[in-house]
Amino acid sequence: MMSRRAMLYLATASTASGITLRSSGARRVAPDAANHLRILDDYLQGTAPQLLRPAMGAFPFPSVCPSLPGREYASSLWDWDTLWSCRGLLAYANFRRDAAFKKKLIEHCKGSFLEFFAHQNGEGRLPVLMTDANPDVLGSTAEGHPTHVNQAKPVFGQLALLIAREGGGTEWLRPHFDGVLRFYEAWESNNLATCGLLVWGDDVAIGNDNDPTTFGRPFFSSANLLLNCLFYADLLAASELALQLKRGQDALRLRGKATALGECIVRCCWDPRDQYFYTADVQCVDRRAELIPGIQRGMAMSWQTLPLRIQTFTGFLPLWCGLATPRQANGLVRRNFLGDDRLRCRWGVRSLSRLETMYSLEFSSNPSNWLGPVWIIANYFVWKALARYGYATEAKELADATVSLLANDIADSGSMNEYYHPDTGAPLSHRGFMDWNLLVMEMAVPGLLNDGGVG
Repeated sequence: MMSRRAMLYLATASTASGITLRSSGARRVAPDAANHLRILDDYLQGTAPQLLRPAMGAFPFPSVCPSLPGREYASSLWDWDTLWSCRGLLAYANFRRDAAFKKKLIEHCKGSFLEFFAHQNGEGRLPVLMTDANPDVLGSTAEGHPTHVNQAKPVFGQLALLIAREGGGTEWLRPHFDGVLRFYEAWESNNLATCGLLVWGDDVAIGNDNDPTTFGRPFFSSANLLLNCLFYADLLAASELALQLKRGQDALRLRGKATALGECIVRCCWDPRDQYFYTADVQCVDRRAELIPGIQRGMAMSWQTLPLRIQTFTGFLPLWCGLATPRQANGLVRRNFLGDDRLRCRWGVRSLSRLETMYSLEFSSNPSNWLGPVWIIANYFVWKALARYGYATEAKELADATVSLLANDIADSGSMNEYYHPDTGAPLSHRGFMDWNLLVMEMAVPGLLNDGGVG
């Protein structure tokens, strides 16, 4: 049974016009917005339960699967993907008002969290990728791992808080909260640059795989916005969890860390000239003492970072997590998103500006292609950013485009895919992909989750 909010949405959805479904035969007029949502609902009624994976192999707990059985990634459990899969499924459970499914889902969301912490190593590190045959495919927690090997992304505070807000409580987390703190310490001890930002060790498993601000660059050089904004949001989530667990000192300390990191993100990553947030290069080092030791030095080197002026969707993440001032947000949105189609496109958001020389829409699997195709997670981040800073009309347009994109794909191919052509909407990769595509339900019917801020 659908929620009252969902039924109201279906009853009042306006008719979309001028959209054409892709097909090999005759052109067809697209269903209206309400029918798009019904297509998604019908599809998810049959597929969402298939993502609840029982304990098996190297997975001692029930977990949430990112793809349909038999499809790419079906045996995997990825770090940040897990947060978005759980979030999308919980939104869908609320949309359907399906208490039985939600109760089972929450146990699988907890299990997904616990899978990672069951394999935490002595340093506090967590694996990026697990499969039912191998709990640490990329060697993130292996003894003697090279220092540049990345560990899991900082999303577990957000995942635990999501579970708590959706009725799962926090008592299940109590025995593992110190593990969360050790996880943060592992990030800070190995990947904290002098400027105060976190850096990727290398370019493997960074989330947006071939982001030019990290991919192919030197080890420990990229203070990527995705990494830092996720860490900021996770510290805030963990601070709230600490309060619920009656750990007041930890709550204050975590919030203090979040505040310091947030100030650093704005200071180092905001570019007033371009009115955009950029990933920072942290390789700025004054080497005069070693290179010209006998010559008197003049001005001190007053900067520790340089902006990597490449426009990717990650520039919106400081808006997603609420770090941007209203003036910064308005400058970024009006100048770099609403003014032209460098990032904005018919089907949402280009993952990389079409004006960048690296822009490409080729299929690629390793790395996946983030050089222009539309990814639903990018649409989601920008949708959240627009809504947070008062761009309600633009956020609604982006949500409608995302709903239409996935509904069209389901109507034509019977499935969702991993990423899409920004101009035609054609699927480009991995049929049967679910993962963060499930966030479309939250975009379609806002307010389905108990979202106290970042989400």
